[in-house]
Amino acid sequence: MALGFLPVEWILPVAGRCSRVIGEKRQQKVDAGLLRASAGMALGTMVSRTTGFVRTLVLVWALGSGLFADAFNLANSVPNALYILVAGGALNAVFVPQLVRAMTHDPDGGAAFGQRLVTITTLILVAVTVAVVAAAPWIVQVYASTSLSAEEHRPYFDLTVTFARYCLPQVLFYGLFVLFGQVLNARGRFGPMMWAPVVNNLVSIVVFALYIAVSGANTPGEITAGETALLGIGATVGIVAQTVVLVPILLKVGFVLRPRFDFRGAGLGKSGRLALWTVGFVIVNQIWFLVSARLTVAAGVAASELYGDEVGYGFTPFAHAYTIAQLPHGVIAVSIVAALLPRMSRSAAIGAVGEVREQLSEGLRTTVATVAPAACAFLALGPSMCVVMFDHFGSMNTESALVIGYVLGGFAVGLVGFCGQYVTLRGFYAYEDTRTPFFTQTLLVAASVILAFVADQLLPVRWRTVGIATAYSVACWFGYIVNLLVLRRQLGGIDGRRLVQTHLKVGVAAAVSTAVAFGVARLVATAGGVGPGPALLAVAGGGSALLASYLVLARWLRMQEIRDVLRMARDIAVRSRRR
Repeated sequence: MALGFLPVEWILPVAGRCSRVIGEKRQQKVDAGLLRASAGMALGTMVSRTTGFVRTLVLVWALGSGLFADAFNLANSVPNALYILVAGGALNAVFVPQLVRAMTHDPDGGAAFGQRLVTITTLILVAVTVAVVAAAPWIVQVYASTSLSAEEHRPYFDLTVTFARYCLPQVLFYGLFVLFGQVLNARGRFGPMMWAPVVNNLVSIVVFALYIAVSGANTPGEITAGETALLGIGATVGIVAQTVVLVPILLKVGFVLRPRFDFRGAGLGKSGRLALWTVGFVIVNQIWFLVSARLTVAAGVAASELYGDEVGYGFTPFAHAYTIAQLPHGVIAVSIVAALLPRMSRSAAIGAVGEVREQLSEGLRTTVATVAPAACAFLALGPSMCVVMFDHFGSMNTESALVIGYVLGGFAVGLVGFCGQYVTLRGFYAYEDTRTPFFTQTLLVAASVILAFVADQLLPVRWRTVGIATAYSVACWFGYIVNLLVLRRQLGGIDGRRLVQTHLKVGVAAAVSTAVAFGVARLVATAGGVGPGPALLAVAGGGSALLASYLVLARWLRMQEIRDVLRMARDIAVRSRRR
């Protein structure tokens, strides 16, 4: 699931359905290509996430983390949420499998079908984009809390609407980006879609740095119309650039961008029933984004009334902490699944259930063992890490940075569960089962919503957003366990013994490493005092202790998964040097 941001990993479930369409010999070639490209995809994802992280740094320096930042971040998140809601699921579930079929069976290699697909999708997206821009005030009202539109906070609401009018055209370009990327994926070019977001991040970094240079505004009354346009239009230009950069690559692989309007009888609606459950899955996820946005915006408004707007306790810390927490997921889990899912899909297609169990177990064990150290670091060192990152420039202060760190700790509680749940979903997709994930995801989101409302009602204002993040983390573990239980029944087993052993080993190593890192960091922080300098020493000391203790324990506990991951890291390093 994505918190209103583009979930690039959606491209992966489609491979499960495609494997039934392409012949065995062709599928083996696709698999081999995927395996060879895995390191490159991981590298592209790593660079994309890293530059996205830098983008977040510059954004926080520019806008801070209070209601002023909430206004921009909410407006800039809603377009992607809307695209996902109205088109994302259908685009992936309906059109992409048909595109692969057309490439395989049509005399022209699927060129005419692809052109019709681009044409009709563009027309739909343009109509949706015009509608949502016109409806910007009502859309903001839906995603923001009612307290933001109250008279005393009305300037922030109006500023959010203005930002939204500039940002909502992104709906069109998010759709085209995914469509162009899927066309390339269907032709075996997986890398460009992973690397293209780097362009968006670089454009955004320049825009936010320029805002820092020309403006010090951090209230609706201070920001000028030109500065508002700089932020809003700049954010949209980044998404446009991310999309346009794929066009030359499309032309290079022989796909001609020519409009075609002969839609009748072209088979564009053939997979409607298959798409129904995927679209439902998307809608369920967006319910969580809507609820979390409203609750965290309301928490930010309440905190500003009690403590002022110097420190942000709302949507912005929630969104930025989520972005940071997604770094290990994007680099590790997505890359592992990219190579794993095609093999699982082929095994499922030939009825080799034992191979599916083994491959799923391999993916889960590797993911859990690798992601755990990052979760430990966020949990033990998150506040210090955020002080190092944010408390030395622009509109931030120590308390604001600490809040982001506390929220990051809330997400860290469920990071392993989140990644494990992500991998288990691919067990269903390998069998073209989109129905079961809809129901299990519904349970996860329902648990998230219930726990988030409980946290919102019971916790003090300054801890509500942390509680909402932790609620989602707990729900991710719940969803992970539910998926495992369902898969165990469907597959006649899930290699339970090895999975339990790996989770127990990782749990022991993680608990000890977290305690060691926290203790070392506290000792260093106590000796050094408060501020970015002491926090940096705490992160360096605690991080080194965490990594060393985890690797020593992994070796002592004979965790083969860590050796496998180190081997993959060496492959990525070799590929990086070749580039």
